Amino acid sequence: MAGISRITTPFNAESTAAEVVAGIDLSGRRAIVTGGASGIGIETARALAGAGAEVTLAVRNLEAGERTAEDITATTGNKQVYVAPLELGDRTSVAALVTAWEGPLHILVNNAGVMAPPLTRTAEGWELQFATNHLGHFGLATGLHRALAEAGGARVVSVSSSAHQRSPVVFEDINFERREYTPWEGYGQSKTANILFAVEASKRWAADGITVNALHPGGIRTGLQRHVSEEELDRLRAQAGAGASAWKTPQQGAATSVLLASSPLLEGVGGHYFEDCDEAVAHQPGSRYGVAAYALDPEAATRLWTVSEELLAA
Repeated sequence: MAGISRITTPFNAESTAAEVVAGIDLSGRRAIVTGGASGIGIETARALAGAGAEVTLAVRNLEAGERTAEDITATTGNKQVYVAPLELGDRTSVAALVTAWEGPLHILVNNAGVMAPPLTRTAEGWELQFATNHLGHFGLATGLHRALAEAGGARVVSVSSSAHQRSPVVFEDINFERREYTPWEGYGQSKTANILFAVEASKRWAADGITVNALHPGGIRTGLQRHVSEEELDRLRAQAGAGASAWKTPQQGAATSVLLASSPLLEGVGGHYFEDCDEAVAHQPGSRYGVAAYALDPEAATRLWTVSEELLAA
């Protein structure tokens, strides 16, 4: 990922979603944005709708979803903004959305997530962050594979985080049954899983014309941080040290997602991790930037896919 092979674009950390999609016509394209009623999900959906795409907000809170859909229609003039219920930590809910979807799907933005809650388990006993951030999105994407393949040239966008640097996927104890749970390790593991999913899905689905990439949106103050105190956030910013950028606006935070979902510059590009609208460099100790080698490890990516299928089939 170094040298001339690194993918760069004319955009940067300050670019907005509207700027990266400017001049792109998404008319006739259909998109799903998970978590589309809060944070960067709203601005991701708004930018795609503004470019002419039909957009479905897949959300936990239908009331918030309807309000957001009305707002997006009012600001873009696009009346093809819909709302669908989705609880990523509930396999039944994920299956219901998959079953209800008809026709092709051109863009899937796996944007929703939960960050650093106290130890919480799903009905299956899975740790909540891994279950929501990874397994729910894995089940959604694989369930919609046929619709993505039908679209021809479909794109899947996996919203990860620089927090992936905090932990690889610990296959020996994914659900913290034997090791001590720490919220940030759990979050980091789930965000590494988001990148490994992009690596493996791009390989498996290349013949279907589907590309999958992951990204770090940057630091944005949203409802995602509801489990994190102001003191903890300040401490994390201080830890980031020199080079740590200021908080991004939600419009800037959505830019890399929208770039990966829509830009002709990334036609045929898959299996990569981006930040600030460019492919990330290799992570160096002490830096908050870059991608950890374990997050791009093809063997770990294949293993995670197998484990994920087994967990969801159980």
